[in-house]
Amino acid sequence: MSQDVFTTLESEVRFYCRAFPTVFERATGHELFDRDGRRYIDFLAGCGALNYGHNNAAIKRAVLRYLENDGILHAMDMHTRAKAEFMEVFDGVVLKPRQLAYKMQFSGPTGTNAVEAALKLARKVTGRPTVAAFTHAFHGVTLGSLAATSSRGKRQAAGVDLTNVTRFPFDGYFGADIDTIALIEKFIADEGSGVDIPAAFLVETMQAEGGLNVASADWLQRLQGLAQRHGILLIVDDIQAGCGRTGGFFSFERAGLYPDIVCLSKSIGGIGLPLAMVLIKPELDRWEPGEHNGTFRGNNLAFVAATAALDYWKTDRFETDIGRKAATVTDRLTAIATVAGANAARVKGLGLLQGIAWDRPGVPGRIAEAAFRDGLVIETCGARDEVLKVCPPLTIDDDGLNEGLDILERSVETVLGGAP
Repeated sequence: MSQDVFTTLESEVRFYCRAFPTVFERATGHELFDRDGRRYIDFLAGCGALNYGHNNAAIKRAVLRYLENDGILHAMDMHTRAKAEFMEVFDGVVLKPRQLAYKMQFSGPTGTNAVEAALKLARKVTGRPTVAAFTHAFHGVTLGSLAATSSRGKRQAAGVDLTNVTRFPFDGYFGADIDTIALIEKFIADEGSGVDIPAAFLVETMQAEGGLNVASADWLQRLQGLAQRHGILLIVDDIQAGCGRTGGFFSFERAGLYPDIVCLSKSIGGIGLPLAMVLIKPELDRWEPGEHNGTFRGNNLAFVAATAALDYWKTDRFETDIGRKAATVTDRLTAIATVAGANAARVKGLGLLQGIAWDRPGVPGRIAEAAFRDGLVIETCGARDEVLKVCPPLTIDDDGLNEGLDILERSVETVLGGAP
């Protein structure tokens, strides 16, 4: 099979295929295989959409059974058995044990759809047009979520003004000595600041695409307190950092937050099937019937996969295993970073979403290229692609994890010549 079909017929907007120039044919667990049978370790995991790996056997069996029994595949937002089972299991396995009470809204099937719905609802509930977002944020590329996204290149692609968003500094944006919550509160509280009180704060507790920037638990708790004092809703975008990626099912659990609205997508679909949902505190569920809709709001096949995936969360064993593997990643990345020497490399991130940041531009990209040649799929992130991002399936076994980290170590040594 020639790759000419892609260059001839597919839009120039294609992206990941340029970094990984082969034709993939099959995948299982943490492994990808191309048309020539070459094997790759996957440290990309669909940007967090494949937390349970490729073609997870148990989830796949549930999906195949549903298909074989002519289960409903498309039903708009009508009642189906698949939806009911998912909602009941999600409530019982995820929400109730965490003492969280949310209504579930199924938006269009992507993360940006969930963010758009959350912003729209926050504006409706508060009657305020502006939302507050943060430096280095990424929330999607449809106009509402793009307005809240900080990447200059992605914003410019809109071709129109992106409005009704106030930008505030994320935790640590000005360095450790500047208290950004105090700064934000000053702007909010001061009637002469020129900053209107927003409908909501839209925040990622760890900014994945923004460079693995981790907000401290204290900063997040103070942001929630600030929001409550001023009647501002707190929306957590947990699209990439949720579903166990940072350890707990929700990334905000470490801070003890109870957000007003939570956006989920990516791995909530269980096996890479598109699904997105918005969790809403019951008193904020003020939608009129049909006021926000979409043809594919609620993918029944994804409901089946998502329900099967929740089996991992019925005990604390899975979360414990994520923590153990995360410690391995931290230790290995710390050791690998020492090779950089004067390149000023440092480890960032949480859980199984960690990476190494370099002060020297271009180094992470060169390492990712070398890693791909050696059989590892890994990407970069950050405003300047300054971070090499480790994001394997949460189900990866120890051998696969260490094999991938071995390739990464070799790649760093190759690019840096084995010396600073």
